[in-house]
Amino acid sequence: MRPDSPNRKPDSSEDPAMLALLALGWTLADGARADRLLALTGLDAEALRAGVDNPAILGAVLAFLADHEPDLIACAEAIDTSPAALIAAQERLNK
Repeated sequence: MRPDSPNRKPDSSEDPAMLALLALGWTLADGARADRLLALTGLDAEALRAGVDNPAILGAVLAFLADHEPDLIACAEAIDTSPAALIAAQERLNK
């Protein structure tokens, strides 16, 4: 498949929404971390479900990680990216 094909799978290193969704999945995989996300962002499970395509919600997930460097680093390692890529994705989503 050609790189410019409309059916190309998004490259998570280029797609801030994809990085945020991967980060959200990683965050929610741990109950205590998920509870902290909800408490600190003011979001609830319904808002997360409804906001998976909302750049502001996805940016809030990445901001949550950015505010706690150990989680930012662990998430980046788990989803095979860099902390800098997660921060860049957050900035792009919050534009």
